[in-house]
Amino acid sequence: MEAKRPRSKVTLEAARLLGRRVALGRRERRWTLADLAERVGTSEVTMRKVERGDPTVALGTAFEAAALVGVRLFSHDASVRAREAELVDARLAVLPARTRRRAVDDDF
Repeated sequence: MEAKRPRSKVTLEAARLLGRRVALGRRERRWTLADLAERVGTSEVTMRKVERGDPTVALGTAFEAAALVGVRLFSHDASVRAREAELVDARLAVLPARTRRRAVDDDF
């Protein structure tokens, strides 16, 4: 059994908020948990974890559920998303591709 990884308070709060928003969107559409699980292509157990904000759920699964019930994660406008991706790519282009730990010479 894998050891439980510690999660920051912010991570847990964000996962819980996303899960609650997914639950709200599902209920507003009058979908059962089984309906959403089928649309996402996963099990009801996994969908329950998404709605509880379990941070161990695959990111793609949580995002797919969110998208299906109308939770806005990013702009719905494809051109806005493309522009944002270009800006991020431009910033990444000027940064080193790899980061390395700097050796610290602390011998006095």
